Amino acid sequence: MAGSRLQVNKPHKTRFASKSSRNLHKISQKDKSKIAKSERNVAKGAKAARLQRNKMMREQKRAAVLKEKRALSGSRSPPRVVVLFGLSASVNLNAIEEDIMALLTGEGNNTVFPAVASVEYKLRATVLKAPHGDILTCMEMAKVADLIAFVASPTSLFENGNGHFVDSFGSQCLSLFRTLGLPSTVVLIRDLPNDLKKKNDLKKMCTSSLASEFPEDCEFYLADTKDELHKFMRLFKEQRLTVPHWRNQRPYLMSQKVDIVADDSNSGKCTLLLTGYIRAHGFSVNQLVHVAGAGDFQLSKIELLKDPCPLNARKGEDFMESDDTNVQVLHCFTPDLMKQESLLVENAPDPLAGEQTWPTEAEMDEADKNHKDRKQKKKKLPWGTSDYQAAWIVDDSDADDGDSDEDGDEGMVLDDLESGFPVQKQKDDFELDDDQGSLYLRESDEETETDSVMMEGDNLTKEQIEEQIRKIKEEHAEDEEFPDEVDTPLDIPARKRFAKYRGVKSFRTSSWDPKESLPQEYARVFAFDNFTRTQKHVLARALDMEQDANDCIPIGSYARIHIKEVPNGVASKLCMLAKKMPVISSGLLQHESKISVLHFSIRKHDTYDAPIKAKEELLFHVGFRQFLSRPIFSSDNINSDKHKMERFLHAGRFSIASIYAPISFPSVPLIALKSEGEDSLPAVAAVGSLKSIDPDRIILKKIILSGYPQRVSKKKATVRYMFHNPEDVKWFKPIEVWTKCGRRGRIKEPVGTHGAMKCVFNGVLQQHDTVCMSLYKRMYPKWPQYWFPLPSACLN
Repeated sequence: MAGSRLQVNKPHKTRFASKSSRNLHKISQKDKSKIAKSERNVAKGAKAARLQRNKMMREQKRAAVLKEKRALSGSRSPPRVVVLFGLSASVNLNAIEEDIMALLTGEGNNTVFPAVASVEYKLRATVLKAPHGDILTCMEMAKVADLIAFVASPTSLFENGNGHFVDSFGSQCLSLFRTLGLPSTVVLIRDLPNDLKKKNDLKKMCTSSLASEFPEDCEFYLADTKDELHKFMRLFKEQRLTVPHWRNQRPYLMSQKVDIVADDSNSGKCTLLLTGYIRAHGFSVNQLVHVAGAGDFQLSKIELLKDPCPLNARKGEDFMESDDTNVQVLHCFTPDLMKQESLLVENAPDPLAGEQTWPTEAEMDEADKNHKDRKQKKKKLPWGTSDYQAAWIVDDSDADDGDSDEDGDEGMVLDDLESGFPVQKQKDDFELDDDQGSLYLRESDEETETDSVMMEGDNLTKEQIEEQIRKIKEEHAEDEEFPDEVDTPLDIPARKRFAKYRGVKSFRTSSWDPKESLPQEYARVFAFDNFTRTQKHVLARALDMEQDANDCIPIGSYARIHIKEVPNGVASKLCMLAKKMPVISSGLLQHESKISVLHFSIRKHDTYDAPIKAKEELLFHVGFRQFLSRPIFSSDNINSDKHKMERFLHAGRFSIASIYAPISFPSVPLIALKSEGEDSLPAVAAVGSLKSIDPDRIILKKIILSGYPQRVSKKKATVRYMFHNPEDVKWFKPIEVWTKCGRRGRIKEPVGTHGAMKCVFNGVLQQHDTVCMSLYKRMYPKWPQYWFPLPSACLN
């Protein structure tokens, strides 16, 4: 009755079955060993290898952590850099600096050297005060800080008037420090009352108010008395410091002293001497160095000096040697001319690279054969096009309808089969595909767009500068309201004004040759065949260079680097800057002095309200490096190799900033500053990070020509005000038109002599609709006049 669901039980074993019948399914031990021995050995060997590999990885990680801990906290490690930053202008940093220095130096031990060795805490440290209001100095100190001690005071609650511990400048610097990457951070609370209850209440209030501004592991300390600071210093000595990842990729030196030695053999140049501790990695004398704000240079030599601030000083030995003449040189490293990196910035273009030799007879015969084949297939070409110009038109745009000339041949047309407009359909009905063919407009030597960079401020009066600012703000507002829309000029034919633009069949799928019609600046930049592989080889080469004891100074050494061929004006400015901020010299990896096209993921800073126009000059802080640039902005399309240019950097979203700049290997942070005038400090305009290095990235500027229907008859309409003469209508005839209500169509023919035209659409057109045409042109960054801020300031 149950059918297939009937229960079936396993049959019982009979007790009369023989032993041989019961063991038929079993394999003999002899055969089993033969079959399973190899498999068991393979499995056992694979497991042992896996366990051994995991054990080696654990040991390597443990050794790396131990090495890092010894390098940061051992007796040979460089002094820790502690930066005191006041969260508001009312914080007194001088008092807390004196208290910390008194703890480190002890009683009766006064030194003038920037680094202090504390025998009690077994710690060497350099204490720096970040000046409130100087954004550049605060940024440079944050780049080299091992610990940022943010100082908060309850007095700022009443002086700021907003009831917060952080003022506007402190909030701006906090956002910049997050962009650079926060190192280890603590918050020191000062100026608390003596009453215990009020002190605890104010500490709780400060902790709850500032906890969201800092990382979760940030500790809050009271810092009024000596015992409270002693607790902080004891924990600071045992703390394992964390630094941003980008800072551990290259060696750098924070200068304790800056000197100049005149170069008699080269007038106008000198040798810059920077003295300090080597940090992050070993410094090789053969690699190039970048001096922040000054540029890239070569080294003439590196002198290894006796440490003037030893942690374990012998009794009777001077704790500090402040005189340069008494500094003992332990070893001198000189560069090897065969290994030293060359200071190559720009690629030297070959003017004869595009020349052609006289063709051979075989090549001439093949060319004649191809010419005869092309003659058999006629093309529709613009009126007046020569045979040489016709040879540059790709075969996809050839006409396949023989000698048919019904629509005229005075404009460039697309392939009828590809565009979806067969000859039989053109006269009667209209069937429109999703994409339209591309139009290759002829190049013109005449400049067709005005320069977007403001005029130099030195030649303008105050009224003219205000007028320029007003115009830029109006353009910014118009770009947000009507993006990409332009008016066709009345005095210039559209085919000349927009000669460098072309129609695109599909922005996502249409091909655009990245090597086509490149500007002259592209002959001076460098490109990588495989950027990821190159970066891997460069980092491996840097590790090998660091292992060479003959050319490399180990980390933590006190050294003096000799930077040769530095302009005298730049060197004198660096000596002046060294009095208020640290002068940083960082080692460069291979290829990092060469110029290429860099792309940054960038967004407008929240505190900056003024418009940022494309190709305006900005000061880029990329890691330790500084350079001037004129970026162009574009969107980041994930599923397309083409990216739309943006005329302004709009707030609230990320864009891609493309510039000509020296190569840097990711990942490094970016802070873009914009100068507000000669007398005022530059303002923070944008922040971001390096995304890629690719000269072949295609950035297209889009413009939209608009017209308005004059007469509408279902799917057909007469459109005017897009063009102003019939020749322009014939020239742009192959390009697809579209409307703001979602219709798509094509131009059929011109009407009259004032630029009106007949259009056919894929649906019924509304009278109030607007007819548009999209055109595209590839854009490139603007080559900066000066690369680095200090040389440009000296020349100006």
